[in-house]
Amino acid sequence: MIDETGKQLGIVSLTDALRLAKERNLDLIQVTGKLIPPVCKIGDYGKHVYWQEKKQKEVKKQKGGQLKGIRLSFGISTHDLEIRAKQAEKFLNEGNKVLIEMVLRGREKALTNVAREKVSQFLEILGRTVPIKFETDSKKGPRGFTMIISKQ
Repeated sequence: MIDETGKQLGIVSLTDALRLAKERNLDLIQVTGKLIPPVCKIGDYGKHVYWQEKKQKEVKKQKGGQLKGIRLSFGISTHDLEIRAKQAEKFLNEGNKVLIEMVLRGREKALTNVAREKVSQFLEILGRTVPIKFETDSKKGPRGFTMIISKQ
């Protein structure tokens, strides 16, 4: 049990804890029920709920940690690769991971070496501005190549 100042009172029976809380005109709040015995705190329940909601709002406001996608095509020009690299750089600087997809259609599937060169060219352009780390290696799927990168 913890009192309102944060001082630990040790293991206290439920009746004694309720009596202490009632004497101080405060509430008995169960902090966690996962431990045996459960951890309880003496305090104002309204304030406790307010701070819990405030913490949850802060967690929601934090950006990053998401998976963003960049799709490259077989016939993409160098200028378009640079634009996509800038977008990927923005995602990486926000703390997100980036899924790079190289979509191959029809006869493009037979020219996988050209597609790999385009992906490596994209990674080279991106590597000039941001240090990158490969989360997954380049995987060849039925529709082309995919890989996930993040910032080092």
